[in-house]
Amino acid sequence: MKRIGVFTSGGDAPGMNSCVRAVVRNGIYNGCEIVGIQYGYQGMIEGKMVDLQARSVSNIIQRGGTILRTARSEHFKTQEGRAQAAKHLRDAGIEALVAIGGDGTFQGAVKLIEEHGLPVVGVPGTIDNDLFGTDYTIGYDTAVNTAMEAIDKIRDTAASHDRLFYVEVMGRDSGFIALDVGISSGSEYIAIPETQTDVQKLKEELGVFKKHKSSAIIIVAEGEEEGGAFSLAEKIKDAAGYDYRVCVLGHIQRGGSPTARDRLLASRLGVAAVDALLEGQTNVMVGEIHGRISFTPLRDTWFNRKTIDNDLWRLASILST
Repeated sequence: MKRIGVFTSGGDAPGMNSCVRAVVRNGIYNGCEIVGIQYGYQGMIEGKMVDLQARSVSNIIQRGGTILRTARSEHFKTQEGRAQAAKHLRDAGIEALVAIGGDGTFQGAVKLIEEHGLPVVGVPGTIDNDLFGTDYTIGYDTAVNTAMEAIDKIRDTAASHDRLFYVEVMGRDSGFIALDVGISSGSEYIAIPETQTDVQKLKEELGVFKKHKSSAIIIVAEGEEEGGAFSLAEKIKDAAGYDYRVCVLGHIQRGGSPTARDRLLASRLGVAAVDALLEGQTNVMVGEIHGRISFTPLRDTWFNRKTIDNDLWRLASILST
């Protein structure tokens, strides 16, 4: 194997550039040529590719986002689109791929493997931390720290005005960010998709809080079953006696310079992905479990649901009183 393609797909995540850098430099170290595919699967379809050298990835380890760009591609969801992408890859002499992204990225990779026989190794790059087969995904630690810093500032305003704040964080299908951020920021309540929010009970708890707390913070994952922060706030309204505000952190959680932890994880997984391809592996995601590199079949990363830590959920309940 002499020519490997690398691309980022789906939502951007801090640390993707660190991973691209690791893929490029380990590929070159092992005598391979590395091709950067721009704009993910859409770039494959349009043939947007560039050869990457060791110096091409200098000074990017600290940058958020992705230098390769990312895009959604409806055309890739069709057999015709995937055939066009595979043709461009073959024409460019690409023999294997490193796919950096989340479950949508991996589902597309499986299609390429099954329909066109192209070896692919996936690397988990998503702030949601919802992929089975790795303790943490690239970008998660940065997103949690970004949200925590924002909530610390909101806490100052909440205390100054004796207010209740509903703060919505990302997590369409999972509450990993909300749970970690809620504990780290000392929130009074956390609402996540994995557990049922008892609105009436929450009203009662806020009533109790009001007697000895002049302000409070409720963390809400965007995929929480009540419909997010605005919906939850509307259902509670003034029942607790607090003047309240709603704050949606949104895409601020995706940007920014990656933390040391994300840079290290991304570097380690990027190197491991190239090693795996050179060893003949395909159709797997490289992850890290209990500090060790692990390999999980790509289908398992989204078919098997990653569950929240029940000990952390209990800890949140204890500390919020």
